[in-house]
Amino acid sequence: MNVLKESNFSFKGQQSLYHGKVRDVFAFEDGLLMIASDRISAFDVILPEAIPCKGQVLNQIAEKFLKATADIVPNWLVAVPDPNATFGLKCETFPVEMVVRGYLAGHAWREYKSGKREVCGVALPDGLKENDKLPTPIITPTTKAHEGHDEDISREEILKQGIVDESKYVQLEKYTLALFQRGTEIAAEQNLILVDTKYEFGEKDGIIYLIDEIHTPDSSRYFYKDTYSANQEKGLPQKQLSKEFVREWLIANGFQGKEGQTVPEMTPEKCQEISTRYIELYEKVTGEVFVPANNVDIYKRIEENVNSFLEKRG
Repeated sequence: MNVLKESNFSFKGQQSLYHGKVRDVFAFEDGLLMIASDRISAFDVILPEAIPCKGQVLNQIAEKFLKATADIVPNWLVAVPDPNATFGLKCETFPVEMVVRGYLAGHAWREYKSGKREVCGVALPDGLKENDKLPTPIITPTTKAHEGHDEDISREEILKQGIVDESKYVQLEKYTLALFQRGTEIAAEQNLILVDTKYEFGEKDGIIYLIDEIHTPDSSRYFYKDTYSANQEKGLPQKQLSKEFVREWLIANGFQGKEGQTVPEMTPEKCQEISTRYIELYEKVTGEVFVPANNVDIYKRIEENVNSFLEKRG
């Protein structure tokens, strides 16, 4: 399969290279180049097989929604030189991820089901079922870990520990809720519900920027709007457009990223199935037909496109 598992390019002017869980980040004096690989992670573990077209899906969804929300908050996007690559501003990253939830699903539901009635310092009412809509969207931040697991943290702890200055954190909260509202409206136009998502922010020259990806299947969860109410009333699972189906498959096969656990075999058929779900999400969320760009040597294509972009920039 023609997939991009890892990129180790050496571009002119490149100062450093960092491999994240999914993205490879190339630093330049005046910006960052992020290449979205086809790696897939779950429970903060990079899974052994790459997923065809996954990086392109993430990169192009992020591009679309960064442009669609630029009136709410400035973002890091400068150019998209390749379907898998984005060049943008280099910002000082805030060390928290702003997770926002409109529904009780995923991690929050697992915490709630275990008996907890508070997530990241936010109180939740009794009597909720899985996937119920919350009274209002809530922000449940996590610490941003370079390695290992991101950890839940409350607003109070963030301010108490001085992780983010209070005036800046208040602004991050405002941006987070406004972005979630815009994402909710865009999803509704496509007959979808934006269930939860996460945003990352950075700062440059005293200005806060939205960075990294936005409203992608790796950072967000979507339900189908037309079947949501009926499924909730009948106690049926919601059909999701997110990475949750990968987590569920792993859990069903005894893997949750804990010590001593082994990732189940990822056959070519399983990888193709995951790829199909990612492409489905792209088309449902954007309302556009997905055109795969990996019909040539993906590594060579990215290298040529990025080199051409850097040359034109001078």
